[in-house]
Amino acid sequence: MDLQSLVERARGGDVEAFVALTGRFQHAAYGSALALLRDFQLAEDVVQEAFVAAWAGLPGLAEPAAFPGWLRGIVRHQAFRLMRRKQPPTLPLADAEALPSEAPAPDHVVQHRDEAAAALAAIAQLPDALREVATLFFVHECSHQDIASFLGLSVATVNNRLHAARKQLKQRMLTMMKDTLHAHALPDDFANRIGRLVETRGGIVEALFDPTAMPDILAELAVSDEANRRAVNVHVVQRAAGGLVRGVALSQFGALPRGATVLSSGKHTTTPVGDLPFEQIVPLLAGPSPLAAGQARLVETGIKVIDVMCPLVAGGSLALAGEFGAGTMVVMEELVRRLSGGPDAVFLFTLLQRWKEEDFSYAAELEKDGYSEGTVGSVQTFFFRAEDGPWTAERLAALAPVDSVVHLSRERAKAKLYPCVDVLTSRSRALDAKAVSAEHARIAESVRQLLATMWADNSFANSDSAEVTLARARKLQNFFGQPFFVAEPYTKRPGSQVSRADALEGCRSILDGECDDLAVEAFYFEGSLAEIRARWQRPEAQACEAG
Repeated sequence: MDLQSLVERARGGDVEAFVALTGRFQHAAYGSALALLRDFQLAEDVVQEAFVAAWAGLPGLAEPAAFPGWLRGIVRHQAFRLMRRKQPPTLPLADAEALPSEAPAPDHVVQHRDEAAAALAAIAQLPDALREVATLFFVHECSHQDIASFLGLSVATVNNRLHAARKQLKQRMLTMMKDTLHAHALPDDFANRIGRLVETRGGIVEALFDPTAMPDILAELAVSDEANRRAVNVHVVQRAAGGLVRGVALSQFGALPRGATVLSSGKHTTTPVGDLPFEQIVPLLAGPSPLAAGQARLVETGIKVIDVMCPLVAGGSLALAGEFGAGTMVVMEELVRRLSGGPDAVFLFTLLQRWKEEDFSYAAELEKDGYSEGTVGSVQTFFFRAEDGPWTAERLAALAPVDSVVHLSRERAKAKLYPCVDVLTSRSRALDAKAVSAEHARIAESVRQLLATMWADNSFANSDSAEVTLARARKLQNFFGQPFFVAEPYTKRPGSQVSRADALEGCRSILDGECDDLAVEAFYFEGSLAEIRARWQRPEAQACEAG
């Protein structure tokens, strides 16, 4: 599409046209900023700020053909403004010792910095008329025509200035400068990082991006707050359909106009959920709890430990508080698979640890497994970063706004109990709010007490009755293990669906001693009690047990 058409469409609020414009001129803008600032990172920051300002000021551009020069003026203005600010302090080279092992060695870092400094110094020594042209040419090899358009010069003048610049640069420096600037060029998706604000609700921000280049889950965004001359920091908690993303603001902000520019940093957030106003976020994303109205209905997952110990309610919210290595993503995917086809809405808050791998993208993992959208059927999933380490009682208490909490523990994972749900620290308000039957509540409490005794040190005395009680506790713990459908390629076992009624009956039978004839191993990673009996009462199973 020609320049005039793109500018006219962008002036009318077409974000895709503006992305196309920025894609066409992003390298020229970067080169112009670099020629002034002589710092790669600062130049990239200036280009982002310039695009924000250009989006806001585009409706006032009278002549579309003047866009290149107009954008260059904005870039120069932003660069000069940055130059007047106090420069951030640099870190000593000794700090490189603390970098992860995957990073370049300190001597390589020094060499790379020296080469970059030498390349920029060579450009800086050129006269003003040559410096900007040379920089534009060596950043992603902008064409002579692009340089002419951006600087408002003729192609012949650009040719002459480049010729003069080459003469003043030694051939060795010319080659090194070209390689260095290529190494510090803008990423190819830079223009696609720009989106448009759709709506704000409290601290929730919704923005529209190119559907083929959406920000990752937990990516950091910056929303332009032109009125207050600042950016509002946001992190993505959900990727919906059609390029729409939902995010949570990391600080309070005033009114933001619809259509404001939103920039994706390409980095993941470092802010854990504990630093966010979770009690405000949950109602904004999930709505009021159905338990408050006293009309809650249970949603059956077919997962024994969840349906018995931390049941879900229709239209309610669930937090997966997972520790690293405890299968949080597996449980999340299994719940989405089991519940998304049903009629009842469920709001799933997934709290993930270990967000340190810079090249790791949970969005990419979800796409690989077929869960690229934050809304699948009746299930809406929101992602938050959690602090490393065990979920303490205090941290779990901070999740009070959600209706149910499933705590996935590494301790249970070490014991090879899958799913790794800690029934002692998981909970559901449905049990306390009398949304379940009295029998269900009784069974859940009895199970919790017995397992609490088992997991405590030296809890059982040395006696025949204690041995029987301990065996029942181990059977209950094993009974809560269960094959998942999403894990079939890894476990080589078909997924198991157990009704709530069968799960409760299995727990009751174990508690009441009706399963004392079965070995503890019979309950491990199986389905319903009927399936367990059918499997372990076969002659070959009895022979295996006796052996």
